[in-house]
Amino acid sequence: MTFSDLGLSAELLRAIDAQGYTIPTPIQRQAIPAVLQGGDLLASAQTGTGKTAGFTLPMLQRLSGGKRPAKRGVRALVLTPTRELAAQVGESVRDYGRHLPLTSHVIFGGVGQQPQVDAIRPGLDILVATPGRLLDLHQQGHVDLSGIEILVLDEADRMLDMGFIHDIKKVLKLVPPQRQNLLFSATFSNEIQALANKLLDAPTLIEVARRNTTAETVDQAVYRVDREKKRDLLAHLISAHQWYQVLVFTRTKHGANRLAEHLGKQDIPAMAIHGNKSQSARTRALSAFKSGDLQVLVATDIAARGLDIDELPHVVNFELPNVAEDYVHRIGRTGRAGNDGQAVSLVCVDEHGLLKNIERLIKRDLEKHIEPGFEPDPNAKPEPIENGRGGGGRGRNGGGRGGKPQQAQGGRGSGDGQRPSRRRRRGGQGRQQA
Repeated sequence: MTFSDLGLSAELLRAIDAQGYTIPTPIQRQAIPAVLQGGDLLASAQTGTGKTAGFTLPMLQRLSGGKRPAKRGVRALVLTPTRELAAQVGESVRDYGRHLPLTSHVIFGGVGQQPQVDAIRPGLDILVATPGRLLDLHQQGHVDLSGIEILVLDEADRMLDMGFIHDIKKVLKLVPPQRQNLLFSATFSNEIQALANKLLDAPTLIEVARRNTTAETVDQAVYRVDREKKRDLLAHLISAHQWYQVLVFTRTKHGANRLAEHLGKQDIPAMAIHGNKSQSARTRALSAFKSGDLQVLVATDIAARGLDIDELPHVVNFELPNVAEDYVHRIGRTGRAGNDGQAVSLVCVDEHGLLKNIERLIKRDLEKHIEPGFEPDPNAKPEPIENGRGGGGRGRNGGGRGGKPQQAQGGRGSGDGQRPSRRRRRGGQGRQQA
């Protein structure tokens, strides 16, 4: 099957050809015809399998075939959890829609809002947005959502994890009841199903792969090591194996900064991106990494969604994530579109429980290694894991069944550059910093 078999227009096929794609992925083969039919859709597939094109292409075709309303508003809204993912979706909309007379724009926090206001004012066919900035601009009277024809929630599970459920509910009150709803997610949890039951009307259900599976193209391995030897082991692995373009995940922003600094002292060019970095700094670091000018990018889980790098060879979990599902998203940055990739996790005694949670989720045991010269102390005692989640429980958060969710970390305001939510100001869990 080719893209021309899916009922796409000649203008879209020209744009797809310019991107170098010829054969649609499994999620695209199923999602594109379903969206073109106009019904609601709940779709789940492994990350890196082309979900963005799966909704972008048919959305562009449906909008190009209809008349634009006279009023100045937005016809299609795509909500994403992070700035990077919003930018990626916006780029896809521009690339695939280059031969269509449609307008689009991307809005998120961390940057000045006036250029965004100027772009929205005449009306848009497609608006890609993070929830915080969208609601702020609507409250100021700059965004009209009353004419929405298509609503897309991209990486909906991540939005729920990041505490955006209240913002999503606010947005749903601003859009018309009659619309097409598309909910895309890399994982397909019970929480997502509950959201889908409230949001979607008799949706088509697409689940390309078993829930929470990792791509077969990714070689996964674990290195057991003491916590204080992790930095040196990482530098050793990068240098000894001549790894280039390595995406490294840490648990905290402070940890990301320290690790990037340590690697730099070992003559390994590295930069960190996280929610406390300015948007311009994040953009510069990501651009240098994508181009190959930067060897190592150290990131918090902000980068687990929205980083689309062709043929990224290596992902390293310097620290295991507290939520097992995030492991799937992290390593999904490599092994994309059928390419081979390698995912390495450095695991100390504190993280044995987190590792068991991950292996239980993906239903496989990961291969364990010990690097000569970095043998772990067999008598080492586990210590509490930073960020308030332990590693040994059976629950989803790595603690006990009744454990409370992780407290949002970091600086003032939300990850979209907005003011803290009311709950956050009162000390509760608000939107996480992206």
